[in-house]
Amino acid sequence: MTGGYATTIGARPPRKKRGWVRSILRWIWRLAFWFVLISLLLVVIYRFVPVPFTATMAGDLLGGRGVTKDWTPLNRIDPDMARAAIAAEDGSFCDHWGFDFEAIAGAAVRNAKGGRIRGGSTISQQTAKNVFLWQGGGFFRKGLEAWFTLLIEGIWGKRRIMEVYLNVAETGIGTYGVEAGSHRYFGHGAASLTETEAARIAAVLPLPKKREGISPTGFTRRYGNTIRRRIGVIRREGLDACVR
Repeated sequence: MTGGYATTIGARPPRKKRGWVRSILRWIWRLAFWFVLISLLLVVIYRFVPVPFTATMAGDLLGGRGVTKDWTPLNRIDPDMARAAIAAEDGSFCDHWGFDFEAIAGAAVRNAKGGRIRGGSTISQQTAKNVFLWQGGGFFRKGLEAWFTLLIEGIWGKRRIMEVYLNVAETGIGTYGVEAGSHRYFGHGAASLTETEAARIAAVLPLPKKREGISPTGFTRRYGNTIRRRIGVIRREGLDACVR
């Protein structure tokens, strides 16, 4: 040993820390940032602009079916149509912030007992799904649905949510919105819907590819009659106050 320095033969320099974990986290952050930004922009745009197309409409086109739609402002749709939608789909529409947890729990209990499967989705959730997402289940899609539901509740408000819902909801095979549905079934626009006609369209909404709004039979007819009776309750109790 000379000069006071010691050396180790065969020693390797310290390994640099791998940066792959940091890179993945950075990409996840970027994806999240752009997702939030784009979703916010879309929601803001659709606050003022009619929704031009949806994934469900695309599915109809890919399936060889046409798409019939006619965007109509809420003030040109008979008020009984909004009341019928509330009566059929979401009795607490004006009171909740996008989610009706009591209805969700009730639907889960009924479904566990068997019989006709029912969901607990609100009109707000259905609108978020119809406009921004795709049909089907899964935790990932439901998570996205919850995110968009919160956005439209905060940015659109109830009246706009109802307007969009009544324009993008499927009302028959290849038919979207209550204006197109009204012409399909009754030969006139949604501005002159009767209580019975509005109730029949609302009865079609859960299964639009299997139910018909004109001359319905069986469950669809009974359900439509029930909705028609509920329309009066919605009106008298002011459960549609948020969309007037």
